[in-house]
Amino acid sequence: MTMPYQIPDYDNEAADHGREAVTTEYKFSHVTTGRYLPTPGKAPAWPFADIGSWMIDANASAGDWLTELRDWRTEHLVRLGYTDVNYRRPELQWAQRNFVHAQMMVEDRYFYDVETAQYTVDKYLDDLEARFGGLDSVLIWYIYPNIGIDDRNQFDLAHTLPGGIDGLKAAVQAFQARGVKVFLPAKPWDHGTRDPGVTHWDGLAEIIQYTGADGINGDTFNGVPRAFFDACDARGNPVVVQPESTISSEEQLIWNVQSWGKKAPDGPVPPVSKWKWLEPRHMVNYENRWGRNRNHDLQYCFFNGIGYNAWENIWGIWNQFTDRDGETLRRIARIYRQFPQLVVAMDWAPYQVCLQGGIFASVFPVAGLALRTFINRFEYDVCGEQIAIDHVDGTRYFDVWNGRELSPAIRDGKAYLSFDIEARGFGAVLSIATGTNVDGLDDFIALTAEANAKPLSAYSGAWKALPQQIVDIAPTAPAATAPEGMVSVPGGEFVFAVGGVEIEGFNWAGQDVQYPWESVPRRHHRQVMDIAPFHIDRHLVTNAQFKAFTDATGYAPADNINFLAHWVDGAPRAGWENKPVVWVSLEDARAYAAWAGKRLPHEWEWQYAAQGTDGRSYPWGNDWDDTRVPRINRGRRILPADDVGSFPQAASPFGVEDLVGHVWQWTEEFGDEHTRVAILRGGSSYQPQTSHWYFPQAYRLDQHGKYLLMAPAKDRSGMLGFRCVVDAA
Repeated sequence: MTMPYQIPDYDNEAADHGREAVTTEYKFSHVTTGRYLPTPGKAPAWPFADIGSWMIDANASAGDWLTELRDWRTEHLVRLGYTDVNYRRPELQWAQRNFVHAQMMVEDRYFYDVETAQYTVDKYLDDLEARFGGLDSVLIWYIYPNIGIDDRNQFDLAHTLPGGIDGLKAAVQAFQARGVKVFLPAKPWDHGTRDPGVTHWDGLAEIIQYTGADGINGDTFNGVPRAFFDACDARGNPVVVQPESTISSEEQLIWNVQSWGKKAPDGPVPPVSKWKWLEPRHMVNYENRWGRNRNHDLQYCFFNGIGYNAWENIWGIWNQFTDRDGETLRRIARIYRQFPQLVVAMDWAPYQVCLQGGIFASVFPVAGLALRTFINRFEYDVCGEQIAIDHVDGTRYFDVWNGRELSPAIRDGKAYLSFDIEARGFGAVLSIATGTNVDGLDDFIALTAEANAKPLSAYSGAWKALPQQIVDIAPTAPAATAPEGMVSVPGGEFVFAVGGVEIEGFNWAGQDVQYPWESVPRRHHRQVMDIAPFHIDRHLVTNAQFKAFTDATGYAPADNINFLAHWVDGAPRAGWENKPVVWVSLEDARAYAAWAGKRLPHEWEWQYAAQGTDGRSYPWGNDWDDTRVPRINRGRRILPADDVGSFPQAASPFGVEDLVGHVWQWTEEFGDEHTRVAILRGGSSYQPQTSHWYFPQAYRLDQHGKYLLMAPAKDRSGMLGFRCVVDAA
């Protein structure tokens, strides 16, 4: 209990007048709720606002800034009702060492090999170790952007990975065997697909418990709600929760012991992470998924003592680290992993006064040790004396960026430390007080000296899109006339113009696909083509036709999850014989086509058969007409497709039917080193509601869908079928 007020002991206690007055008042407000805190140094006013950044002197007011920001932190934590109980929980403290994180698409070919039907976690991790030093944690991402092509919800998609939920469990265990923690995703916006029948937190907690995963990533969450944290705790599986977006309800800092960071201002004075400042043990993994030059990102991380989200496969678009950025991350991570207790030092302090312009430093002190991190914001090398530190006899100083002991100049009780920092580069100094032992220091210094001998500037900073290849479609035996059920399409000149409708990726190189005549993948495509004559199925392949194939061949795929999931006891439901077959993978469709002496269409063939030569928007003309397509389904469950041939009035100029708004249709496959994708045409009748993140429709004939491929188990869909082509003689 608090004690009653007592007057000071004037006779025995020394007078305490408090700290000296600050010269520059910042007056941080208790409503400072942005991601980043105001920086020291005054920006010039007009007419120099745009050209006078060189006038900003952060050193002049850095001390006052720290004084007032410490006062703000003390007050702000009271306003939050803050407790650090979760940061002291041993089972959650791995988050404080989670320096390098990556969001990983399950469709990445380094993670799963469809040819051998094996998860290849070692291949995935070995590649990252070679390129930037490896991971501390991974987010296994299996939901977006394919979710919404049918009614499978976020939990269903965990069960439809190769091997089902046990396959996911095996992958989690493979990562953990390599010392890598595993996050699984939560989607608060998924309310348009199948109702899971449980709360989102209970549904995910069950999967966490079964697979043994370590954490939850809250996609689009501004702080993961307590319900997710508590649901896992209640099952005896404490997890680290990690929101994608900035924590907006600040008391969530109490149980969100980690978060992502984004969009750090890239000005002359680097910013401070608000969450790292409020709780130094809160590990931020900074994320800049579309960044091609990550130098500012990595400087911001090193200045704040926070980690990085090394995300490269972004919805099937490969945005690889440049060699220079990869090597930078390796060197930062090496220091973090050697001195993890310093990175989360409770008394860390940014904006240490440096002796040269453009150099910014932070200090992370713990029990006789202090790590100082340096960044050079200038475009040229800065050499010589960088900082003056209060010196105590016997203190030793080590340049842990370059791997050598420093011999400071001692003047007026200060140690002046000299070392070089390359343009837009980094530095780090470890000071060790007398009597403090650092295990493995000599080996670390020797390793660093050898590993960092080559300057970062000697590594390439060039970025380029990863080239894609189209998968060859073998021709069929030519037919002089259209086989039964097919339509002859004459050859001719065709302007093939189409674009992808992917939600993200802008118009950047690497987006969508790369046709053989293009130099890089891109969203928009146009090519004047000479189309050879061919025959195409008038209608989509039906359940009855596919049943004839399975009866004749005994076809049974090894990966049979969801294969013909709409059939009962190996046959179509009564009355469904003439509906389009669905729940077939690209491999299943190709197997049928080969048996029938046919093949899948090239995309330009599909579009030519649907569009003719006049560039129309829909098979019947330029205006959408609800009477020519099946009724749109906006419910939470997919419904049986209409019978083929139900809308003859929607036929194309060549008489091809069922082209738009029925079920999506397999066409082309593309691949690069990391991702396989299929081009889907025609759209479907299923439009899940409540979110703009679901797989987008592409009804127009100048649009296509890009569908990420992993394995038949996951690729099969209840709203995806196909039609076939035969080459004409």
